[in-house]
Amino acid sequence: MNITIFGATGRVGNEVLRRGLQDGLHVTALVRTPSKLTPHENLTILEGDIRDFSLLNKAIEGADAVFSAIGTDKTTTLTDAIPLIIEAMNKGDVKRIVTIGTAGILQSRTNSELYRFQSTESKRRLTFAAEEHAKVYEQLAATNLEWTIVCPTYLPDGEATGEWRTERNFLPQDGVEISVGDTAFFAYNELLDPQFVASRVGIAY
Repeated sequence: MNITIFGATGRVGNEVLRRGLQDGLHVTALVRTPSKLTPHENLTILEGDIRDFSLLNKAIEGADAVFSAIGTDKTTTLTDAIPLIIEAMNKGDVKRIVTIGTAGILQSRTNSELYRFQSTESKRRLTFAAEEHAKVYEQLAATNLEWTIVCPTYLPDGEATGEWRTERNFLPQDGVEISVGDTAFFAYNELLDPQFVASRVGIAY
């Protein structure tokens, strides 16, 4: 199986990369800093900006699935890249994409017309990241791709336990946190064995 990873040097993306290589998958990663990745016989590393369509298209060509853990980092890189990823996937007839979002873009339990970040459920005063992730959700939802957005709440470092709670479009009741390891483990499983196509997934302990 061939997978393409964006955000492979980040916390979640690097763990998904590790799992893929460990399982014998062929992985292509487009990164700005190749030195942050360890060479591997099944890993193709492309250096460059994810907003460069020719490079992005090359990264996706021949893939069976795409995984994105692109962060926001107070920039619009994520929302600049998603339309290009969608275009390249359509061009290459690649259907499956799993992305990492945020619990802020799940639906509010107190007002189902609002995202959590727009409601009193969210304790965050800064909403830029959630607004960017909401734009990604709305763009993916308008496509015919087989998309899933994994939406973790507070995301501390930590190993995978293989135990979590998930809920379609909502954060599991009283969910407070989920480790990087378990978020990556769940997302990786979802990439290979889709259970939540065309859906956001809240994940927490």
